[in-house]
Amino acid sequence: MAGKSGAPWWAHLMLYTGGLTLVVAGGTAAVTQYGLNAANSAVPEEDILGEHQAEVDVDNLEGPLNILVLGVDKQGATTRSDTMIIVHVNEELTEASMISLPRDLWVEIPDCGPTMNSPCEFKINHAASISDDWEVTRPNVVETIFDLTGVDFHLGATVDFNGFLDLVDLVGEIELCPWHEIQSIHGEKRVFPEGCAYYDKDESLDLIRQRYGWKLDSDWAEGRGGDYGRQAMQQQAIRSLITELKADGYHKDPAKLTEILEGFGGSLTIDKPNELSITDLVVNLRDLDPDAITSIQVPSTPERIQWDDDPLDIVRIHEGEEQAAADALWEALKNDTLDQWIAANPGWVKSETEATETPTGEEATTPAGGTD
Repeated sequence: MAGKSGAPWWAHLMLYTGGLTLVVAGGTAAVTQYGLNAANSAVPEEDILGEHQAEVDVDNLEGPLNILVLGVDKQGATTRSDTMIIVHVNEELTEASMISLPRDLWVEIPDCGPTMNSPCEFKINHAASISDDWEVTRPNVVETIFDLTGVDFHLGATVDFNGFLDLVDLVGEIELCPWHEIQSIHGEKRVFPEGCAYYDKDESLDLIRQRYGWKLDSDWAEGRGGDYGRQAMQQQAIRSLITELKADGYHKDPAKLTEILEGFGGSLTIDKPNELSITDLVVNLRDLDPDAITSIQVPSTPERIQWDDDPLDIVRIHEGEEQAAADALWEALKNDTLDQWIAANPGWVKSETEATETPTGEEATTPAGGTD
């Protein structure tokens, strides 16, 4: 296809959650044919979107593009999705926004599995846990997200975040900045102090998996309690890894690029038109700035309900202002009017450059007893 000229050879399509996003990181080295071949063959393809894949003009790629990114957890033969993100790229392919769907978001699910009647209303991550067979759960997740948003997607991707963080080994350590002390609930029960420090792969993965520790009243008041806090730490990890890779020259050395592609390809799959190559996609997205990605919180707040006579913590899009803002958000994704939506709804928006600062957002009410 005819792409924009003069592009550097870089760019990565990756996920993060709370979580994974579209990230482009660049340099100035020319693309070698070896690099092109390596890029085009490094990322496996799979049918992620099914009937909810929108048409793409591969001969004249332009926006807007809506990209569905699913963070997956692979354990043996079982694959489940624990992170769901919508990335929106504007018509000029110069600006990107990311909408993370909270894993506890209360939604309608078409297939609720053998233990519940279908359809049902439950947490959105339940759509990904109805079966150990990814071929069963994947279309259920996509259909659930479509039923919520009404959005068809031009591209899809899945990322195994554990596999992605193997790339930390290439740089040794990445910087993470928890905004208060966190006691790990996993394995070695590490304690992560408040403030910025460098962590190796195992430590980084431990920290970004935490969500129960973000339970203080201040966490919820600042819009990053529970799973929102986990998402914020995952965002930090992606940005910090890109920063370290660039500092070590991986964006300028084709030989080093091969290391990234080999590591990255093992944790990423993509759903795209057959005629659209990875390098075509990279070239056309070259103007995206990874430091200028806008992060949007789905208009919603947490609450505690009774479920089978037990308390259950959920996140709900409440009737009234939240529902109106959410409905307008889905329409903005389809109509490429997200800039107008952002201007009208600043309380649900934050800049990725403020990831370690207090995010904006409507003040959340802490569920009794915490979030989980």
